Amino acid sequence: MSSARLLLKPFLSAPAVIQAASLMIIACLLFSILGALIRGLADSGMPVFQIVFLRNVAGLLFLLPWFIKAGPSGLKTKRFGLYFTRSFFGFLSMATWFYAVSVLPLADAVALNFTAPIFGTILAILVLKEVVGIRRAAAMTVGFIGAMIILRPGLAEMSLGTYAALFSAVTMAGSITFVKLLSRTESTAAIVAWTQLMILPMSLIPALMVWQIPSLDQLLSILLIGVTATVGHLCYTKSFALADASVVMPFDFFRLIFSAVLGFIFFMQEPDIYTYIGAAVIFASSIYIAIRETRAGTAGNKDIVAEIRTGPVR
Repeated sequence: MSSARLLLKPFLSAPAVIQAASLMIIACLLFSILGALIRGLADSGMPVFQIVFLRNVAGLLFLLPWFIKAGPSGLKTKRFGLYFTRSFFGFLSMATWFYAVSVLPLADAVALNFTAPIFGTILAILVLKEVVGIRRAAAMTVGFIGAMIILRPGLAEMSLGTYAALFSAVTMAGSITFVKLLSRTESTAAIVAWTQLMILPMSLIPALMVWQIPSLDQLLSILLIGVTATVGHLCYTKSFALADASVVMPFDFFRLIFSAVLGFIFFMQEPDIYTYIGAAVIFASSIYIAIRETRAGTAGNKDIVAEIRTGPVR
């Protein structure tokens, strides 16, 4: 038995529920570190569009083993239009998310990101013609109230970063809507691969307009962004494969806790109490929506449910 497997033996021998919860918490920590790395790069002077492009370059490098194994046949498809639309929404979501993280407290950006499943339900009604019962409609209303607690329109000033975070949640929901359409005929691996390939040229064009020669420290941060995003997504998805959404989803709130801690330690950010109250309300409604979606089978498979929460190729 290898030393790595020996170290992991207590984890691998634990019940599936414990493994799922542990992987979810690890994923939340990695996604919070990802946000902190993005904020650090922006504070160092690197333009947001350049960060988005280099993050996609790093992501493509981590997908190379899949490309080599699958070969050209793994990318065969007749649904280029849907892939392009999904990728375009994904690019918009990523760009606006990176901007929001660069100007807002990390906890505020994460709290507003919890609204994505609510917007996703609205788009499912409009685009996928899904029927939403009174319970999911009530959950959406509760989530909207939570967003209003954070934003406090008329009482607190709405910044460009706030609008960017909300727009990112809306476009993320749009991206996931097209993921659901694609998942009817395409594999999850192909969806991720095609999205990565299409987002790369989309992000290159604006990046060239603001390009700066990155320093060695900045390149190291980009590499760490690729690692944390890839490993975090794998942990997140695996947690859903090991246990039901009703068990796993509550642990996603650790994203807000870790982001608040990292924001305070590295950037002296102190979110107000309304952020935590509103986030808890939004999160509760999002959990209910995700669990109902899983039980109804509208997501197609657990990988898609996981992507609803992690966002497109972050």
